[in-house]
Amino acid sequence: MKEKESIKTFEQHLDKRYGHVGEEKRMAFEAKAKAFAIGELIKEERRLSKMTQEELAKKTGTKKSFISRIENGKSDIQLSTLYRILELGLGKKISLTIE
Repeated sequence: MKEKESIKTFEQHLDKRYGHVGEEKRMAFEAKAKAFAIGELIKEERRLSKMTQEELAKKTGTKKSFISRIENGKSDIQLSTLYRILELGLGKKISLTIE
């Protein structure tokens, strides 16, 4: 009987569960993880600004339900909308890095 492989790193866990980097299932997982991270960032910045979702939505010309979906990682967000929420709505600057 073959011994069970031991997973030692998070990267190995991702490879086993979602496939290797570049594979379709892995790319879908990573896209969802990044959407979740962006949502968490927006939620934290909104809270630090002492704003409600409704206030942020009003200030950026969106709806509260849309802000909620973004904050919960349930909605794709266009770069122009991200700009509007962070820079216009929350007074933050966006910096983009490509590696």
